Amino acid sequence: MRGSATSVRYFFSTGEPSGEAAALVFAEAIRAFDPEAQFEGIGSERMTAAGFQLWRNHTGWASMGPLAAIPRIPKLLNAMLRTASHIMATKPDLVVLVDFGVFNLRLASTLRRFGYAGPILDLFPPGTWLDNAEKARRVSALTVPMTAFSHQYEFYRSIGSRIVYYGHPLASQYAMRSLRPAPPPDGGVVALLPGSRAGELRRHLPVLAAAFRVLQERRPRLRGVVAAADARAEKQIARALEREKLSGVEIARGVRAALADADGAWVVSGTAVLETALLGVPAVGIYVIPKILIGYGHRMIRHRFITLPNLVLGREVVPELLQERATPEGLADELEALIESPAEQYAQFVAMREALGPSDALQRCAAYAVALAAEGTAS
Repeated sequence: MRGSATSVRYFFSTGEPSGEAAALVFAEAIRAFDPEAQFEGIGSERMTAAGFQLWRNHTGWASMGPLAAIPRIPKLLNAMLRTASHIMATKPDLVVLVDFGVFNLRLASTLRRFGYAGPILDLFPPGTWLDNAEKARRVSALTVPMTAFSHQYEFYRSIGSRIVYYGHPLASQYAMRSLRPAPPPDGGVVALLPGSRAGELRRHLPVLAAAFRVLQERRPRLRGVVAAADARAEKQIARALEREKLSGVEIARGVRAALADADGAWVVSGTAVLETALLGVPAVGIYVIPKILIGYGHRMIRHRFITLPNLVLGREVVPELLQERATPEGLADELEALIESPAEQYAQFVAMREALGPSDALQRCAAYAVALAAEGTAS
């Protein structure tokens, strides 16, 4: 790794764009405490642009469901073992795991099995709303879990496992806009957030395109903006838009860019729903998985909701149109209603932001990471 012998060194492990984005924000907050900190990690060109030394590029690693993950297992296992060996050789002062739970939990386990004694911080530990005691104890035994949600903090504490909680570290990065009036009845701007994984794009782009077409028939001057997570996604989206022959639709790089002028958004469940809510943009949630995985999904999901705003508040704030409910007409109806009357959902988004903890959560989390890295330096 680059840097002087006295620089504190951090290794970040991410597996997809949303995790990488969180890692970059977290690293920048660490730099505010330690300008000489050195960073290395698994990510993409965004990490390189942010001053990281890129150890592995994770483009194409993420998959949609266990069946899609099977062909990737040999490649990911090899990458995990090489990463563990690299960390053992370079001995960073702090390893930070960000999302990508199966890979990162296996990485932590392998490091401990290899005899690695340095601190490992698990930012956004897995199973936030699954309440799996066995996994929670394993995560706590291998790492220092740092959750963004009070629910997970209380669960870990209830089973006697260690966990750190200061609030959601990314909430302060989103400035909630003022409540907007409804757009003209024949127009408006709609953001289409189809997800970042190739499987998500294949599943969601056709139905979102059809929903946009339905809404555009009602609002002839409607414009659309599709969010692309990276260059690979942008190409896939461009091909899909060409096939669908949509008019008035453009592609923007990233969730924020797509939402910048949006009156409302269809959002594939995940981090993007939380981002949309934190920005104060009217949102309808959607998620479609292959029929063969529906049974698996029912076994995994034990709560009424799947979108983060609904989970945080324990009530339906964002309409969730899942599987057969995700029809073009249904999506168009739900979003048009929110665009025309956004005030009630907006008020719920304000309540959600308050429930995510104090505004200085990012700084508190970064300060904890710096102190943990100092322990690694001393050991």
